[in-house]
Amino acid sequence: MPTTEVRSDIAGKVWKIEAEVGAVMAADDTILILESMKMEIPVAAPVGGRLVEIQVAEEDVVGEGDVVALLES
Repeated sequence: MPTTEVRSDIAGKVWKIEAEVGAVMAADDTILILESMKMEIPVAAPVGGRLVEIQVAEEDVVGEGDVVALLES
């Protein structure tokens, strides 16, 4: 099955993880929320599929373009 990498659009801190591994996600469903410059920025599934891995934890700092999760379609 094809795997899709979910990447951070911006640098920031992982504020809250919204989804659980194994969840079936639709395109644009929120996986986690980043905090950057006192703003909350959702990181959404780019495509529909099953969330197979979350590669960050709450409070982790991520850079722009970092892989934060994997979806299997």
